[in-house]
Order: sequence, then structure tokens, then C-alpha cells
Amino acid sequence: MANTKPTPLFPTYTELAELSLSDYPQLRSFLDKQPTWMRQHWDWAKEYLLYIGRNKSQHTYVRFRNDIEKFLLWVFMVDKQPVDDLRKSDILRYIDFCVAPPVKWISTQLHDRFSLNNGYFASNLKWTPFRQTPPKYDKERVLDPKKYQPSLQTLESTFVALSSFYRHLIDEEICFGNPIPLAKRDCKYLIKDSQVKTISRLTEQQWQYLLDTAVEMADNDPLVERNLFVIATMKTLFLRLSELSERQDWTPLMSHFWTDEDNNWWFKAYGKGKKIRDITVPPGYLTFLKRYREWRGLSPLPSKGEQTVLVEKIRGRGGLTSRQISRLVQQVFDAAFDKMKSEQGVEAAQKLNEATTHYLRHTGASMEIERDRPLKDLSEDLGHSSSATTDTVYVQVERKRRAASGKDRKVQ
Repeated sequence: MANTKPTPLFPTYTELAELSLSDYPQLRSFLDKQPTWMRQHWDWAKEYLLYIGRNKSQHTYVRFRNDIEKFLLWVFMVDKQPVDDLRKSDILRYIDFCVAPPVKWISTQLHDRFSLNNGYFASNLKWTPFRQTPPKYDKERVLDPKKYQPSLQTLESTFVALSSFYRHLIDEEICFGNPIPLAKRDCKYLIKDSQVKTISRLTEQQWQYLLDTAVEMADNDPLVERNLFVIATMKTLFLRLSELSERQDWTPLMSHFWTDEDNNWWFKAYGKGKKIRDITVPPGYLTFLKRYREWRGLSPLPSKGEQTVLVEKIRGRGGLTSRQISRLVQQVFDAAFDKMKSEQGVEAAQKLNEATTHYLRHTGASMEIERDRPLKDLSEDLGHSSSATTDTVYVQVERKRRAASGKDRKVQ
């Protein structure tokens, strides 16, 4: 059945928490046709994903849901062995499948799993477990599903999700062993990378073009004040996209800016692992905060207990989602790329064409390293569990020294 079109198994977390199979006729029909043990597997995965949704972030739920769904579809439609019977060799066969899935299992567009029609959730026939996407800087590229190839990061993510699933099954006394670590150790596709690490960041000049473009756009169109504020905030305060957006259990507010007894400004962020951290706010940033608040008709600086949403919708109530904030940033990236390309050439501007919102966090942190800020202080602002993480990700001083010494080599 590997060449049969697969069907989605799990909706969003909110929908899964309230799921009744009677509301999902195609999914129910698919499960009813399977052996009893497969329906039991679906129940195991459902309980696991509900646990992830309750205790982890929305992003983690989506990522794990995607990997567990692929795995179960392979078990149901291809391998037909219970997951508690699978061994290392079976997992490696699954990874082979993920590296070269059937073309019918691959799409080149993002499709919702289910759509609400006449009170029922209909399975989307266009949905597939695997998706092939063009690079951000080449959206017009014509994709060939036959040339699909997952990245090392994608395969690493698969192992992480499957290992977490098996640990859950062990905790529930369903399985008595976890084959994933052994399979990962022997996986021929996971190549240990000892090459020079590069950080997805903008240069000083590219960042200046981005900021200047945002200021110019906001001067000409007041609605772009939000874009300017988001870009300045994400770069200066090293925020992840999720830390600026509204989530089910957290909405960033103006009162999350606060001052201590020495009149130092801080920003309270809700980050990964459901950890709240306080980030130092430099005085130079307050100019952008004041400008943004003035546009919104607020006092120059936030007051204690102010419940105003930090980045709110123009229409409707509440804060912006991650996707909406990403669109605001992308508008300025596109404009800055066009401007820098016309003035400096396409090569100088290319990173602006490739950049995502996460480049802002990396850019801000890298610039702090370059100005010799203590690693421990930066690590706490970033929300890293230890300075070693910051050192591994951002410190490139040794690489630059190595490159400089290498320039003295001669051919003869």
C-alpha cells in the first residue's frame, strides 16, 4: 500500500482535545478498516500527542505530530508490524523510507489536513505526509517530487520525535525497550559534521539596510510602525518569533517591560520549555518603543500593570500569531533586499533575500559577541540553559583567526 494515497490521522491540538471520530467520517472509515491493533496504536499516539500539546509548546506539538503521523502511516500502510515489535533494523528501514518516500506521499504545497464541511471534518485529499519546498530566495523554482531529499536536520528531528514517543510508551508500560537510539547510532544518513559552522545572521551593513528601510517605510506609511517595532525588538532583545506572538497560554503585554530599583529596563519573555526570563533592555531601544507607543496613542513608556497587548491586530482583538508577525518582517526583508541590490549589487544583498525572522535573533546575539559582551550575561538574555550553548552557537573568533592564518599559505 506504499503507493496508495495516505490520509491524515491527527488534527490540531485544540481539535484533537475535543475529537470525536463521529465528526471525522473519512478518518473513522480508514481506522475501521484496519486491524484492531492499528486502532489501538492510533489511540496510543493520540494520548501521546495530547500529552505533548498540554505540556509543550504549540510548535513542539506540530513538529512531533508530523513525525508520529508519518511513522504510523508507514506502520499501517507499508510495514504492518506493531510498533512494540519493531527493532533497530525495522527503524532503519523506516528511515530508508523517509529518505525516498513514494511520490504520492509528497506534495510541493502546504495543505490543511481537515476542512469543516456541514458540521463534519473532511479529510483533505491533497494532503501528504512529506512536503518539498523551494528555498526562500527561489520561490519560483519548479520542484520535482522524485528529487525529494530530507535534510540532516529533518532526519535528526525524526529520531527525536520517535524516541520521545517510545519513552512515553515505556512509561505507560506498553513497550519494554526503545530501539531509536541504537538505530540512530547506525543510521548511514546521519553524517557527523565537523566542518566550519556558519550562523544564519545578517552583516552589519545588511542589518543597517533592513533597519533604515523599516524606518523609511514607517515614515511613509503609519501602518508599517508595527513592522519597524517588531524588527527592532526581535533583533535587540534576541526574541524568537513565538516569544513575540500570542499563544494559547501567553500574550505578550506592554507591562512585560519593567524597571528595577536602579531604573534599568527589562523585558519579561516566555520562552522554550515554558521558562520565563528577564531580558536586559538597552537605552537605545527605548526610542523605538516610544515611537511605537506614540503611534498607538499611548504614553511614552509602559506603566506597571498595563494590560495593552504588545503587538495587536489592526482588526479584531488580541495579539498577532507567529505567521502574521512573520509576514510583517518579510515585507521589510523584501523591500530592503530590493534597495540594497540596486545600490550594492545582488551578491551583497543576498542574505536579505534568504533571511527568516530567526536571523534577527542570531544577528543581535552575534553582534553582542563581537563587542565582547560577557558570555554569561548574553546567555541569560538568550534563554540558553548554559553559556556553553551560547559559545557553541555564536562564538566564531577562533574560526576567524584560523581563516586569517590560512591566508599566508603559498602555492609554491
